[in-house]
Order: sequence, then C-alpha cells, then structure tokens
Amino acid sequence: MTDEPMVYLLDDEPEMLKALTRLLRAEGFQVQGFSSARAFLGHAHQQGPACLVLDVAMPYIDGLAVQERLHQINAELPIVFLTGHGDIPMSVRAMKAGAENFLTKPVNAAELLPAIRGALQRAADRHSEREELAALRKRLACLTPREREVLGHVIAGKMNKQIAADLGTGEQNIKVHRGRLMRKLGLRSVAELVRLAQRLGVPPAK
Repeated sequence: MTDEPMVYLLDDEPEMLKALTRLLRAEGFQVQGFSSARAFLGHAHQQGPACLVLDVAMPYIDGLAVQERLHQINAELPIVFLTGHGDIPMSVRAMKAGAENFLTKPVNAAELLPAIRGALQRAADRHSEREELAALRKRLACLTPREREVLGHVIAGKMNKQIAADLGTGEQNIKVHRGRLMRKLGLRSVAELVRLAQRLGVPPAK
C-alpha cells in the first residue's frame, strides 16, 4: 500500500462525506471515505502516515467507540473529531483519549485544514519513530550472545576490568567485543549506547 499521507473520513451523512472529500482532494490530500464504522474498522489501513476525520454521532458504533476500538488494536491514527451535537464532557473524553482536535459542524476549511495537517504531521513523526526503532532492533539482533552480555554490563556503568571479572574472561576480550558491538550498532560513545538501550528496553546487567 502507498506510504503517501492518507486522510480517512468516517461520517454517516453522505452529503457531508462528499463535501469533505471534495474539499480535501482539492487541497491535494489523498482521501478515503467511509459511511459506516463497520466498513472503516474492517478496512486494512495503510502503514504510512494517516489520520482520521471522525464523526461522533453515528448509528450502531459512534465515534468515541471507534476511537476505543482503534486503541484496542493499537492503531495509532491521530483523530480529528467532527460533531454537530458535541458537548464539553464529550470533547474532554475524546481529547483525554488522545484525539488531536474536536471541531463542531458546520466546520469551515480554516479550522479543518490546519487540524488535519497537524494530525498528519503527528502521524508522520510516529511513523518515522517506528521505522527508526525497527532499524535499531535489526542492528541489535546482529549482536552475538557475548556482545549482548557485554552491552548489558557497559550500560550498567562497569569498566572493562569489572566486566571481564564478571564474565570470567580477559580484559582484552571485553575490549574486542565492546568495539565490535559499537561498530555493529553504529555508535561512538557510551552515552549513545545507553540512550539506545533505553529506547529499545534493553536492561543493564546486575
């Protein structure tokens, strides 16, 4: 599927769906519209940056329930809510659950377009972060079991001599393993190694 930014529209009012689609396509956005929550939730969403413009008041499954379903399946789609019947408790609930924005119908382009651009930027940032983490995990997987052991001791703040004693080997061997793991991970300092380990959830050795 394409990695171009995608705006998903979910609104059970055909005229609203048509109008929003026309507006967003005129602004250069890729758009996919859905008139029911069931159709949207059954659709395979793209892996690239995307956001969802979501109507709150819909039959069977309302917008807040759709938001909850997306959380349950770990679909990180930034959401811009649209509603003709919004109230403060509803908007607070949506925003606490991670909505990017909560706009009242009839919405104008001056409000909607910046909200969508902001949501797509957030989606792009998350997408980049996921890709970066995947690349780092791939590098980490290239380490030998001994290099992983040494890594754990290095991020625990131990010197080569201490690590050698803990692992029952010579200090020169530790220097070799340490140098190799740093090259494989593309790092130059212990500080970088510690930050990488924290991002990937690698625990320090005890």
